[in-house]
Amino acid sequence: MTSPLRRWHGNPWAILVTLSLGFFMTLLDLTIVNIALPGMIDHLDASLDEVLWVVNGYTLVLAVLLITAGRLGDLRGQRPMFMLGVAVFTGASLLCGLAQEPWQLIAARLLQGLGAALLMPQTMALIIATFPPDRRGTAMGIWGSVAGLATIAGPTVGGVLVTLLDWRWIFFVNVPIGIAVLVMARSFIPDVRHSREHRLDLTGVLLATLGLFFLAFALTEGERYDWNGLILGSFAASAAVLAAFALQQKRRQGAEPLVPFTLFRRRNFTVLSMVGLTVSIGMIGMFLPISLYLQAVLGYSALKTGLLLAPCSVVSMVVAPGAGRLSDRIGGKRILMFGLVVYALGLTWLSLVLGLDPHWTVFLAPMLVAGLGTGCMFAPMATEAMREIPPALAGSASGVNNTVRQIGSVLGGTVAGAILQNRMAAELRAGALERSGELPEPLREGFVAGLSRAAAGGLELGANHQTAAGDAPPQVRALAEEVFGTALINAVRPTQAFAIVAVLMGAAACLLVRAPQKEALSTGVPVSDRDPG
Repeated sequence: MTSPLRRWHGNPWAILVTLSLGFFMTLLDLTIVNIALPGMIDHLDASLDEVLWVVNGYTLVLAVLLITAGRLGDLRGQRPMFMLGVAVFTGASLLCGLAQEPWQLIAARLLQGLGAALLMPQTMALIIATFPPDRRGTAMGIWGSVAGLATIAGPTVGGVLVTLLDWRWIFFVNVPIGIAVLVMARSFIPDVRHSREHRLDLTGVLLATLGLFFLAFALTEGERYDWNGLILGSFAASAAVLAAFALQQKRRQGAEPLVPFTLFRRRNFTVLSMVGLTVSIGMIGMFLPISLYLQAVLGYSALKTGLLLAPCSVVSMVVAPGAGRLSDRIGGKRILMFGLVVYALGLTWLSLVLGLDPHWTVFLAPMLVAGLGTGCMFAPMATEAMREIPPALAGSASGVNNTVRQIGSVLGGTVAGAILQNRMAAELRAGALERSGELPEPLREGFVAGLSRAAAGGLELGANHQTAAGDAPPQVRALAEEVFGTALINAVRPTQAFAIVAVLMGAAACLLVRAPQKEALSTGVPVSDRDPG
């Protein structure tokens, strides 16, 4: 061990910084890639389908392997699994940046997803093992601020790197961070080994992996394949395999199952895992349509779009540690409900100020409100979900919890994309017909046909409206821009409404959360669960 770092070995805050840096990398790569898609298409001569697999391949592998990786942490030790995940993720990031062909980039992204899946569940489990219950909320607050910051900061960081350097640097930037995390993990995190050998449930791993793969694939690719027989068959296969997995796990409950059912006897864990799903839907439902609106309607660059979304990240990062400390004192139920409701209010406000040419300052206040809500969500949600979980099951619990959240992200992206696509097509056609009367008679038919073709072509990078008018006169081009902008705004609002409803459902579900008794806040074990002897 390097001597200057020796004195920090086992220090809880040094461990937390290490875990947070690793966690930050994995979540950042869920959103940062979207900003760089045009550059990838140009430099790699990639098709839209190929660059979408650059995005979806990472998410797919991550969602499928989290449960297995969490259980591996319980059985083999969280520290070695965390370090293995960081090493795989860092090496894969380098390969992503060096890719010369689309298939090379897709393969490296799949490997990145494997690394992220290996390390992500270990972060929460190691926090539980490191911090006593009366300080765990504070630690989860910092961890939660990292989660919120990474989810929201992707467009900002990606915009800066793509604008100032090149799309490859969204991957290269992970390499020095990953190396630093490996050095810190080796120096700071104690290597706690189990006293006896454990066996991994390989049949459970196979069934869970197949079942989650079919589900995530169907959700990710359904819109692209128009929900055809392949997608419906994937849903059916997922249901059948996951049902077989549940039966197999029921038989193995006395022999180290992949998913111990005792987790779901903890009401708070079950309820808050589902709340995490609604939060993931709410986050995707905000930033996917807003990013498209800012760039396609207002013409903002990737950098300006990222900077405009940054206030939400900053407020969330500042608020989250305080929300975590407050969770230690009074429990997180009320704080979480407050955060969900405030986030929904911020998102509603943001939806109301959308227009064809607003000044950028009108977005500032709703972004700040949404950031306040975000800062009050992640820490209490994680703290209360894991409060009653014994350390021996922390990896499994973290794997299940994170899997539900990732499925929520995939589901949110699927539904949000479908709403945007369908409403955009309808609004473009209706707007073209309604506004065509403002043009001279000879131009009307071509105007309607051009925008109808754009509607049929979908939202591919928001550029269809620019080609719809072709070399038409300025009057036609200006009207096409206005029709497109109005149509996209009218499509964004119901997409955001879907996210708002999901978040408010999560807030209502919090009423089922059992508030911890005062004694449990200091010990982490509910009074009713203790051995009376």
